[in-house]
Amino acid sequence: METSALFQRLCLVEIRRLLMVIGVAIIVIILFQCFALPYGKGWSVSSADEDSVVMLISNPILSNSSKSSIRVFHIMTNGSDSSDLGEEARDEDEIENTDADYELSSNKIEQNDVLLKLGEMLGKSTDNTSSQEKSIETGSKHLKQVGETEILEATTSSTFGGIQSNVGTVPSVLLGISKKNGENRDRDSITSDSFFPTKVISLDHMETQTKNAELLQTISVTLNNNSTRDSISTLKRWEQSTSISQMNSLLLQSLVYSHSMKPRRLSVRDRELLSAKLEIENAPRVDNPPGLYASAFRNISMFKRSYELMERMLKVYVYKEGEKPIFHQSKMRGIYASEGWFMKLIEGNKKFVVRDPRKAHLFYLPFSPHMLRTALFDHNSLNQKELAEFLKNYVDLVAKKYSFWNRTGGTDHFLVGCHDWASQMTRHHMRNCIRVLCNSNVAKGFKIGKDTTLPVTYIRSVENPLKELGGKSPSERPILAFFAGNMHGYLRPILLEYWENKEPDMKILGPMSRDIAGKRRYREYMKRSKYCICARGYEVHTPRVVESIFYECVPVIISDNYVPPLFEVLNWEAFSVFIQEKDIPNLRNILLSIPQEKYVAMQLGVKKVQQHFLWHKKPVKYDLFHMILHSVWHSRVFQMESK
Repeated sequence: METSALFQRLCLVEIRRLLMVIGVAIIVIILFQCFALPYGKGWSVSSADEDSVVMLISNPILSNSSKSSIRVFHIMTNGSDSSDLGEEARDEDEIENTDADYELSSNKIEQNDVLLKLGEMLGKSTDNTSSQEKSIETGSKHLKQVGETEILEATTSSTFGGIQSNVGTVPSVLLGISKKNGENRDRDSITSDSFFPTKVISLDHMETQTKNAELLQTISVTLNNNSTRDSISTLKRWEQSTSISQMNSLLLQSLVYSHSMKPRRLSVRDRELLSAKLEIENAPRVDNPPGLYASAFRNISMFKRSYELMERMLKVYVYKEGEKPIFHQSKMRGIYASEGWFMKLIEGNKKFVVRDPRKAHLFYLPFSPHMLRTALFDHNSLNQKELAEFLKNYVDLVAKKYSFWNRTGGTDHFLVGCHDWASQMTRHHMRNCIRVLCNSNVAKGFKIGKDTTLPVTYIRSVENPLKELGGKSPSERPILAFFAGNMHGYLRPILLEYWENKEPDMKILGPMSRDIAGKRRYREYMKRSKYCICARGYEVHTPRVVESIFYECVPVIISDNYVPPLFEVLNWEAFSVFIQEKDIPNLRNILLSIPQEKYVAMQLGVKKVQQHFLWHKKPVKYDLFHMILHSVWHSRVFQMESK
């Protein structure tokens, strides 16, 4: 009996403890919903089917009946790299059979960007009393509260490409937002019941083999809802859009205000650079120098003088430290070929490269972000922050062995990277360097005037990188605009939703076949089109910009915040068209409004600048190798300030 009574008392004690724990948990949840979620938003989860979760989110500020049904698809990696590394490896071996559209992403960055934008929306007040900066700051704080606690619990503290890096899995999220009773939503109102933050529910049972098909299906379903286009448009505006004219202003400002850390005393090389800067600023006027098309340049006189001084003066030291394959080796085919071609050509160059670092004006860090990611990244053991730490260790190595890094804080060092992650991997420990990047997003840390854009050149044949150049004359181009490609990122589905099969002179297509016939048809479309649409993918860059120039088709760049290649010297508005993402519905009208004589002038400009975007196995004057090197030289020269 005593034993039985003792057992009952123990059970009662344990029950009391359990009830206490449950009570505390309920209180915490209530407090969380009251304080962490603005306006007291609450959420409930109900199962829709085995591959999805429907979440009902209510807002007491709106009417009680205002609820939105949000379908969230969470694609799990299930042991595969979510940045399509496996697919990249397969296609690298069969690169001759791939379509020009094959743009590799890093962790489906743009889908994850939507997560961040939604997180930022938590901090946006319904009134208009706070400034934009305060709203974004508030949103970031709430994102930390909600996003880290509820959404990305396994997330590291580092940010890459605008997303938080997940050690175990990287979510790819698409939102299908339903309309209430089919009514239209205010595209500028983030407090509309079409916009609510979501809590991501992991669906571990979803098969990796079907994730791409489900992703495309979700896009299709999403775009059938008109409010979704408005939703993505509004989400995008949280990343402030910088127009081409604003970029021009930033460039001018950078020429006035130096980014460089002044050394304690000027070296011989510093004085040489200051002398070169003075000569460039006072360059004698030239109107039509041989081999150059003056109309395509911002200032042809200054460019010509700068290029001459580079050829005569510039000396580069290439660090010998670092082992292959991450250092001194990179692929010269595929989407990231630019970093490989530059590395190969600079390390084999005898004109600019010196063995004595004391004679150098610039120092090249010879690593490949693509190879770094390929060689070291393992989503089960490493994250992107650790890849950045790997580069920090390399910088520490050269800084300890040489005095040059510490003398200027790295401002006379440069790196070249085309992989999407290069921008984020180098944003901290190499932030003072001149970064030559394909992912030149001015809204995500790219510094106009210090950093410079690396053109994305999709190379299929190392032996013949200039294959299939050229196109039809303006009178033989019956197609107004052409686009074809995979549905990478948020923008391209919108482009197709508005313009696919809408007008006979608008060839706006989805993915084309990757066989020989499909590739030939793709090239012929470009060669027979007046304008080639260069719509961003997962990131701001796309190989279509250079492809358009290859096939003498006027590029139409639809990618907010993208800084085009060779921006320091080229006047891109003389041979291309810039259209903001929000203006996709007006795309055809904008193109039709361009007078024929202006189009002919732009098309001529495309043909004339083509020489500046070509790789040669043995570099020639004004080719892409020399133009990239000149951009680095130009950046360094205009960083210099006399004491």
